[in-house]
Amino acid sequence: MQRWRLWIAERAGADTGSASLEFVTAGLILLLPVVYLVLTMSAVQGAALATEGAARQAVRVFVQADSTARAQAEAQRAVDFALADYGLNGSDARVAIRCAPHPSDCLTRRGQVSVTVAVSVPLPLVPPALTVQVPLEVPLEATASEQVSRFWGTR
Repeated sequence: MQRWRLWIAERAGADTGSASLEFVTAGLILLLPVVYLVLTMSAVQGAALATEGAARQAVRVFVQADSTARAQAEAQRAVDFALADYGLNGSDARVAIRCAPHPSDCLTRRGQVSVTVAVSVPLPLVPPALTVQVPLEVPLEATASEQVSRFWGTR
């Protein structure tokens, strides 16, 4: 039993490893996933803020427009502008406009207009040509609603 303790004591005292090599190896193994997680979460958070702002601004300009055709054009321009502020392409966004109580006529007094903006955020540092069975994008969607003024059309 004492031989075993001596062998353990000799091995414990024989620290011949290189600390810098161990630090670099352990640092890379632990640090790279953390850095990638931070990059991914910041890209997703930025896109979430952009999507929410785009939906909110699009519904605001929609309910203040003079006609439905002009409202749709201004809403699309607001989405493009809001997404461009965060570095996203507005042409990749999907915009859906729902109206209640009359779906065919959005700009009725006290009508409810909802704008939904959906974007897909690509994962950072992943080449687009990569074909794997896991999703390479994070889908985000935001909806904003607003009521048309009861004084709409009286100008």
